[in-house]
Amino acid sequence: MSGAKGKTVVARAPGRVNLIGDHTDYTGGLVLPMAIDRYTTVAGQALDGAIRLISEQLHEPLVLNLPVADAAHVMPAWGRYVAGVAHQMGCAVGIEGSVTTTIPIGAGLSSSAALEVATALALGSTLSVTELAQLCRRAEHVATGVPCGIMDQLTSAAGVDGHALLIDCHTLDIEPIALPNNMQVVVKWVAARTLVGSAYADRVAQCAQAEKEIGPLRLASVADTNQIADAVVRARALHVVSENERVREAAKCLQSGDAKGFGLLMNESHESLRSNFAVSTEQMDDAVKQAQALPGVYGARMTGGGFGGCMVMVADSDARLPENDNTWRVRAVGGAAI
Repeated sequence: MSGAKGKTVVARAPGRVNLIGDHTDYTGGLVLPMAIDRYTTVAGQALDGAIRLISEQLHEPLVLNLPVADAAHVMPAWGRYVAGVAHQMGCAVGIEGSVTTTIPIGAGLSSSAALEVATALALGSTLSVTELAQLCRRAEHVATGVPCGIMDQLTSAAGVDGHALLIDCHTLDIEPIALPNNMQVVVKWVAARTLVGSAYADRVAQCAQAEKEIGPLRLASVADTNQIADAVVRARALHVVSENERVREAAKCLQSGDAKGFGLLMNESHESLRSNFAVSTEQMDDAVKQAQALPGVYGARMTGGGFGGCMVMVADSDARLPENDNTWRVRAVGGAAI
Protein backbone atom coordinates (compact mmCIF):
# COMPACT_ATOMS: atom_id res chain seq x y z
CA MET A 1 0.00 0.00 0.00
CA SER A 2 1.38 3.37 -0.94
CA GLY A 3 1.65 6.09 1.64
CA ALA A 4 0.11 8.64 -0.68
CA LYS A 5 -3.54 9.48 -0.34
CA GLY A 6 -5.43 7.71 -3.08
CA LYS A 7 -8.54 5.76 -3.79
CA THR A 8 -10.41 4.05 -1.00
CA VAL A 9 -9.55 0.38 -0.49
CA VAL A 10 -12.47 -1.85 0.51
CA ALA A 11 -11.61 -5.32 1.84
CA ARG A 12 -14.38 -7.72 2.84
CA ALA A 13 -13.99 -11.07 4.63
CA PRO A 14 -16.77 -13.50 5.58
CA GLY A 15 -17.44 -15.18 8.88
CA ARG A 16 -17.75 -18.93 9.02
CA VAL A 17 -19.80 -21.69 10.55
CA ASN A 18 -18.20 -25.04 11.19
CA LEU A 19 -20.64 -27.75 10.15
CA ILE A 20 -18.67 -30.50 11.87
CA GLY A 21 -15.15 -30.97 13.20
CA ASP A 22 -14.64 -28.89 16.33
CA HIS A 23 -11.46 -28.89 18.43
CA THR A 24 -9.66 -30.91 15.78
CA ASP A 25 -7.82 -28.15 13.93
CA TYR A 26 -5.08 -27.43 16.46
CA THR A 27 -4.02 -31.10 16.40
CA GLY A 28 -3.83 -31.10 12.61
CA GLY A 29 -7.15 -32.87 12.17
CA LEU A 30 -10.08 -32.50 9.80
CA VAL A 31 -12.76 -29.81 9.74
CA LEU A 32 -15.75 -29.11 7.51
CA PRO A 33 -16.70 -25.42 7.72
CA MET A 34 -18.21 -22.99 5.24
CA ALA A 35 -17.80 -19.26 4.79
CA ILE A 36 -21.13 -17.53 5.41
CA ASP A 37 -22.95 -14.46 4.11
CA ARG A 38 -22.04 -12.34 7.14
CA TYR A 39 -19.06 -10.07 6.60
CA THR A 40 -16.52 -7.73 8.14
CA THR A 41 -15.40 -4.86 5.90
CA VAL A 42 -12.34 -2.67 6.36
CA ALA A 43 -12.40 0.42 4.14
CA GLY A 44 -10.12 3.42 3.97
CA GLN A 45 -7.12 5.19 2.48
CA ALA A 46 -3.40 4.69 3.04
CA LEU A 47 -1.92 6.54 6.03
CA ASP A 48 1.80 6.82 6.75
CA GLY A 49 2.89 5.57 10.15
CA ALA A 50 -0.49 4.89 11.71
CA ILE A 51 -3.80 3.03 11.63
CA ARG A 52 -6.94 4.97 12.47
CA LEU A 53 -10.23 3.10 12.30
CA ILE A 54 -13.71 3.86 13.53
CA SER A 55 -16.50 1.33 13.90
CA GLU A 56 -20.16 1.83 14.69
CA GLN A 57 -20.54 -1.78 15.87
CA LEU A 58 -17.27 -1.97 17.81
CA HIS A 59 -17.82 1.47 19.39
CA GLU A 60 -14.38 2.75 20.46
CA PRO A 61 -12.11 4.04 17.68
CA LEU A 62 -8.65 2.59 17.14
CA VAL A 63 -5.60 4.86 16.89
CA LEU A 64 -2.41 2.87 16.46
CA ASN A 65 1.10 4.06 15.68
CA LEU A 66 3.28 1.94 13.41
CA PRO A 67 5.34 -0.15 13.68
CA VAL A 68 3.43 -2.11 16.33
CA ALA A 69 5.51 -3.07 19.36
CA ASP A 70 2.98 -4.80 21.63
CA ALA A 71 -0.28 -5.91 20.01
CA ALA A 72 -1.48 -7.76 23.13
CA HIS A 73 -2.07 -4.57 25.13
CA VAL A 74 -3.61 -2.34 22.46
CA MET A 75 -6.85 -0.62 23.42
CA PRO A 76 -9.67 -0.90 22.55
CA ALA A 77 -9.47 -4.69 22.73
CA TRP A 78 -10.85 -5.24 19.21
CA GLY A 79 -7.87 -3.30 17.90
CA ARG A 80 -5.52 -6.06 19.05
CA TYR A 81 -6.53 -8.18 16.07
CA VAL A 82 -5.74 -5.29 13.74
CA ALA A 83 -2.48 -4.61 15.57
CA GLY A 84 -1.52 -8.28 15.44
CA VAL A 85 -1.92 -8.29 11.67
CA ALA A 86 0.04 -5.06 11.25
CA HIS A 87 2.78 -6.48 13.46
CA GLN A 88 3.01 -9.70 11.43
CA MET A 89 3.08 -7.75 8.18
CA GLY A 90 5.71 -5.31 9.46
CA CYS A 91 3.65 -2.41 8.20
CA ALA A 92 5.06 1.11 8.06
CA VAL A 93 2.03 2.34 6.11
CA GLY A 94 -1.38 1.91 7.69
CA ILE A 95 -4.92 2.93 6.88
CA GLU A 96 -7.45 5.57 7.89
CA GLY A 97 -11.05 4.49 7.57
CA SER A 98 -13.76 2.33 9.07
CA VAL A 99 -14.69 -1.18 10.11
CA THR A 100 -18.21 -2.49 9.66
CA THR A 101 -19.49 -5.97 10.39
CA THR A 102 -22.64 -8.04 10.12
CA ILE A 103 -21.06 -10.94 12.03
CA PRO A 104 -22.40 -11.18 15.60
CA ILE A 105 -19.54 -10.52 18.01
CA GLY A 106 -18.81 -13.33 20.46
CA ALA A 107 -21.09 -15.79 18.69
CA GLY A 108 -18.45 -18.27 17.57
CA LEU A 109 -18.81 -17.28 13.90
CA SER A 110 -15.21 -16.07 13.53
CA SER A 111 -15.70 -12.33 13.75
CA SER A 112 -12.07 -12.01 14.85
CA ALA A 113 -10.71 -14.06 11.93
CA ALA A 114 -12.77 -12.05 9.46
CA LEU A 115 -11.41 -8.81 10.94
CA GLU A 116 -7.85 -10.14 10.66
CA VAL A 117 -8.24 -11.29 7.06
CA ALA A 118 -9.98 -8.09 5.96
CA THR A 119 -7.33 -6.00 7.71
CA ALA A 120 -4.49 -7.86 6.00
CA LEU A 121 -6.06 -7.31 2.58
CA ALA A 122 -6.76 -3.66 3.31
CA LEU A 123 -3.12 -3.20 4.33
CA GLY A 124 -2.02 -4.57 0.98
CA SER A 125 -1.37 -8.28 1.52
CA THR A 126 -0.83 -10.21 -1.71
CA LEU A 127 -0.24 -13.57 -0.02
CA SER A 128 -1.90 -16.78 -1.16
CA VAL A 129 -5.00 -17.78 0.80
CA THR A 130 -2.98 -20.32 2.79
CA GLU A 131 -0.19 -17.87 3.59
CA LEU A 132 -2.75 -15.20 4.44
CA ALA A 133 -4.50 -17.56 6.86
CA GLN A 134 -1.21 -18.51 8.49
CA LEU A 135 -0.27 -14.86 8.96
CA CYS A 136 -3.64 -14.05 10.50
CA ARG A 137 -3.45 -17.06 12.80
CA ARG A 138 -0.07 -15.87 14.07
CA ALA A 139 -1.59 -12.42 14.52
CA GLU A 140 -4.34 -13.81 16.73
CA HIS A 141 -1.83 -15.72 18.85
CA VAL A 142 0.17 -12.52 19.37
CA ALA A 143 -2.90 -10.39 19.99
CA THR A 144 -4.81 -12.63 22.39
CA GLY A 145 -2.55 -15.42 23.58
CA VAL A 146 -5.23 -17.91 22.55
CA PRO A 147 -3.66 -20.94 20.79
CA CYS A 148 -6.33 -21.18 18.08
CA GLY A 149 -6.12 -23.45 15.08
CA ILE A 150 -6.11 -22.25 11.49
CA MET A 151 -9.65 -23.21 10.45
CA ASP A 152 -11.27 -19.81 10.99
CA GLN A 153 -8.78 -17.74 9.05
CA LEU A 154 -8.45 -20.29 6.25
CA THR A 155 -12.22 -20.57 5.78
CA SER A 156 -12.63 -16.80 5.65
CA ALA A 157 -9.83 -16.49 3.11
CA ALA A 158 -10.64 -19.52 0.94
CA GLY A 159 -14.45 -19.86 0.99
CA VAL A 160 -16.17 -21.20 -2.12
CA ASP A 161 -19.69 -20.18 -3.11
CA GLY A 162 -22.19 -23.00 -2.49
CA HIS A 163 -19.58 -25.28 -0.94
CA ALA A 164 -18.32 -26.46 2.42
CA LEU A 165 -14.55 -26.86 2.74
CA LEU A 166 -13.02 -30.16 3.81
CA ILE A 167 -9.77 -28.93 5.33
CA ASP A 168 -6.86 -31.06 6.47
CA CYS A 169 -5.35 -28.82 9.12
CA HIS A 170 -2.02 -30.68 8.97
CA THR A 171 -1.36 -30.37 5.25
CA LEU A 172 -3.70 -27.36 4.76
CA ASP A 173 -5.20 -29.14 1.76
CA ILE A 174 -8.69 -27.83 0.94
CA GLU A 175 -11.37 -29.81 -0.88
CA PRO A 176 -14.53 -27.82 -1.70
CA ILE A 177 -17.63 -30.01 -1.39
CA ALA A 178 -20.91 -28.85 -2.88
CA LEU A 179 -23.81 -28.57 -0.46
CA PRO A 180 -26.85 -30.63 -1.51
CA ASN A 181 -29.78 -28.68 -2.93
CA ASN A 182 -32.15 -30.47 -0.54
CA MET A 183 -30.43 -29.08 2.57
CA GLN A 184 -30.52 -25.71 4.31
CA VAL A 185 -28.14 -24.51 7.01
CA VAL A 186 -29.50 -22.46 9.91
CA VAL A 187 -27.51 -20.80 12.70
CA LYS A 188 -28.87 -19.80 16.11
CA TRP A 189 -27.02 -17.52 18.49
CA VAL A 190 -27.47 -19.04 21.94
CA ALA A 191 -25.19 -16.98 24.21
CA ALA A 192 -22.16 -14.72 24.01
CA ARG A 193 -18.81 -16.35 24.53
CA THR A 194 -15.15 -15.52 24.87
CA LEU A 195 -12.04 -17.60 24.26
CA VAL A 196 -9.77 -15.30 26.21
CA GLY A 197 -9.81 -16.37 29.85
CA SER A 198 -11.87 -19.46 29.06
CA ALA A 199 -10.97 -23.13 29.30
CA TYR A 200 -10.04 -23.25 25.61
CA ALA A 201 -6.30 -23.23 26.32
CA ASP A 202 -6.80 -26.03 28.83
CA ARG A 203 -8.25 -28.23 26.10
CA VAL A 204 -5.29 -27.48 23.85
CA ALA A 205 -2.93 -28.50 26.65
CA GLN A 206 -4.88 -31.70 27.34
CA CYS A 207 -4.70 -32.67 23.67
CA ALA A 208 -0.96 -32.01 23.72
CA GLN A 209 -0.64 -34.29 26.73
CA ALA A 210 -2.57 -37.02 24.92
CA GLU A 211 -0.23 -36.72 21.95
CA LYS A 212 2.78 -37.19 24.23
CA GLU A 213 1.31 -40.55 25.23
CA ILE A 214 -0.07 -41.95 21.96
CA GLY A 215 1.36 -39.77 19.19
CA PRO A 216 -0.48 -37.45 16.79
CA LEU A 217 -4.23 -37.59 17.37
CA ARG A 218 -4.81 -37.10 13.65
CA LEU A 219 -3.28 -40.56 13.13
CA ALA A 220 -4.70 -42.28 16.22
CA SER A 221 -7.56 -44.76 16.44
CA VAL A 222 -10.28 -44.88 19.07
CA ALA A 223 -8.58 -47.98 20.50
CA ASP A 224 -5.34 -46.02 20.89
CA THR A 225 -7.00 -43.61 23.30
CA ASN A 226 -7.49 -46.44 25.81
CA GLN A 227 -3.75 -46.27 26.50
CA ILE A 228 -4.05 -42.79 28.02
CA ALA A 229 -3.79 -42.96 31.81
CA ASP A 230 -5.68 -39.84 32.89
CA ALA A 231 -9.44 -40.16 32.43
CA VAL A 232 -9.99 -36.51 31.48
CA VAL A 233 -7.15 -36.46 28.94
CA ARG A 234 -8.43 -39.77 27.57
CA ALA A 235 -11.90 -38.30 27.07
CA ARG A 236 -10.48 -35.27 25.28
CA ALA A 237 -8.49 -37.50 22.94
CA LEU A 238 -11.50 -39.73 22.30
CA HIS A 239 -13.46 -36.72 21.10
CA VAL A 240 -10.75 -35.56 18.72
CA VAL A 241 -10.14 -39.00 17.22
CA SER A 242 -13.83 -39.80 16.81
CA GLU A 243 -14.58 -36.30 15.49
CA ASN A 244 -12.00 -36.71 12.73
CA GLU A 245 -13.78 -39.88 11.65
CA ARG A 246 -17.15 -38.11 11.76
CA VAL A 247 -15.78 -35.39 9.47
CA ARG A 248 -14.67 -38.02 6.95
CA GLU A 249 -18.10 -39.62 6.99
CA ALA A 250 -19.88 -36.26 6.87
CA ALA A 251 -17.97 -35.29 3.73
CA LYS A 252 -19.09 -38.53 2.10
CA CYS A 253 -22.69 -37.75 3.07
CA LEU A 254 -22.52 -34.35 1.39
CA GLN A 255 -20.99 -35.84 -1.74
CA SER A 256 -23.79 -38.41 -1.97
CA GLY A 257 -26.56 -35.96 -1.04
CA ASP A 258 -27.33 -37.79 2.21
CA ALA A 259 -28.54 -34.89 4.34
CA LYS A 260 -30.12 -37.21 6.91
CA GLY A 261 -26.89 -39.10 7.44
CA PHE A 262 -25.04 -35.81 7.74
CA GLY A 263 -27.48 -34.66 10.41
CA LEU A 264 -27.02 -37.81 12.48
CA LEU A 265 -23.27 -37.24 12.49
CA MET A 266 -23.86 -33.68 13.69
CA ASN A 267 -25.94 -35.02 16.59
CA GLU A 268 -23.14 -37.43 17.50
CA SER A 269 -20.62 -34.60 17.34
CA HIS A 270 -22.59 -32.51 19.81
CA GLU A 271 -22.86 -35.38 22.26
CA SER A 272 -19.09 -35.89 22.12
CA LEU A 273 -18.42 -32.17 22.58
CA ARG A 274 -20.75 -32.26 25.58
CA SER A 275 -19.61 -35.45 27.28
CA ASN A 276 -16.01 -36.02 26.16
CA PHE A 277 -14.72 -32.51 25.53
CA ALA A 278 -16.93 -30.69 28.06
CA VAL A 279 -17.22 -27.45 26.09
CA SER A 280 -21.00 -27.20 25.86
CA THR A 281 -23.28 -25.53 28.38
CA GLU A 282 -26.69 -26.39 29.79
CA GLN A 283 -28.23 -23.55 27.80
CA MET A 284 -26.57 -24.81 24.62
CA ASP A 285 -27.63 -28.40 25.24
CA ASP A 286 -31.25 -27.30 25.68
CA ALA A 287 -31.15 -25.27 22.46
CA VAL A 288 -29.64 -28.17 20.51
CA LYS A 289 -32.18 -30.64 21.89
CA GLN A 290 -35.06 -28.36 20.92
CA ALA A 291 -33.63 -27.89 17.42
CA GLN A 292 -33.15 -31.61 16.90
CA ALA A 293 -36.86 -32.11 17.62
CA LEU A 294 -38.09 -29.58 15.03
CA PRO A 295 -39.90 -31.00 11.97
CA GLY A 296 -37.58 -31.25 9.00
CA VAL A 297 -34.36 -30.86 11.00
CA TYR A 298 -31.80 -33.57 10.23
CA GLY A 299 -29.30 -32.64 12.91
CA ALA A 300 -28.01 -29.90 15.20
CA ARG A 301 -24.91 -29.21 17.26
CA MET A 302 -22.96 -26.50 18.99
CA THR A 303 -20.36 -24.99 16.70
CA GLY A 304 -17.08 -23.25 17.36
CA GLY A 305 -14.90 -23.30 20.44
CA GLY A 306 -17.75 -23.76 22.88
CA PHE A 307 -18.58 -22.15 26.23
CA GLY A 308 -21.53 -20.39 24.59
CA GLY A 309 -21.78 -19.05 21.08
CA CYS A 310 -23.87 -20.53 18.30
CA MET A 311 -25.48 -23.77 17.33
CA VAL A 312 -25.89 -24.91 13.74
CA MET A 313 -28.62 -27.10 12.29
CA VAL A 314 -29.17 -28.69 8.91
CA ALA A 315 -32.71 -29.21 7.69
CA ASP A 316 -34.70 -30.15 4.65
CA SER A 317 -34.72 -27.26 2.19
CA ASP A 318 -38.52 -27.05 2.45
CA ALA A 319 -38.61 -27.01 6.26
CA ARG A 320 -40.06 -23.82 7.72
CA LEU A 321 -37.76 -22.89 10.55
CA PRO A 322 -38.05 -19.76 12.68
CA GLU A 323 -35.93 -16.79 11.59
CA ASN A 324 -35.42 -13.81 13.89
CA ASP A 325 -32.63 -11.64 15.27
CA ASN A 326 -30.93 -14.69 16.81
CA THR A 327 -31.75 -17.34 14.20
CA TRP A 328 -31.01 -17.09 10.51
CA ARG A 329 -30.45 -19.15 7.43
CA VAL A 330 -26.92 -18.87 6.04
CA ARG A 331 -25.46 -19.39 2.58
CA ALA A 332 -22.02 -20.70 1.72
CA VAL A 333 -20.10 -17.88 0.05
CA GLY A 334 -16.75 -17.12 -1.54
CA GLY A 335 -13.72 -16.02 0.45
CA ALA A 336 -12.28 -12.63 1.28
CA ALA A 337 -11.65 -10.12 -1.46
CA ILE A 338 -10.80 -6.51 -2.22
